[in-house]
Amino acid sequence: MLTKVNVVSEVNALGQLFVYKKIARLNEHVLSVVQVENRTLDFHVHDLSDELFYVIEGSFELETKEGLTKVNQGEFIIVPRNTPHRPVVGKLTKFLMIELEGTLNKENSGDLYED
Repeated sequence: MLTKVNVVSEVNALGQLFVYKKIARLNEHVLSVVQVENRTLDFHVHDLSDELFYVIEGSFELETKEGLTKVNQGEFIIVPRNTPHRPVVGKLTKFLMIELEGTLNKENSGDLYED
C-alpha cells in the first residue's frame, strides 16, 4: 500500500520543541521531523550510520572538527558515520532527518526522543 506524507504538515503539527516524530521508514532507515530552537547538543558520533539533516524552515550550523557549516532552508547536509558533530541551533528551525534505525537515541538527541 502506498502512503503519501506531507512533511511540512507533519513538522508544523508538532506541539512542542525537541520532539522527534517518526513519519516514515525506508528500508532500515527512519525519517523523522523535529522543531528546534536555542539548543546546542554535545559532540557525538554515530558509528554505524551516516545522518542527513534537511532544513525545512530556518537555518542552523553543524559543527565538526573542521569548524561550522551553515545549512539554510531547502538545503541538506550529510554527516558521515564516525564523524564527531553537533548541531548548533539559534532561531526556530524545522528539520527532516534520515538515519539508520537506532542511530538516534536519548543520549545523542535529547531527552524527548522516543524509540
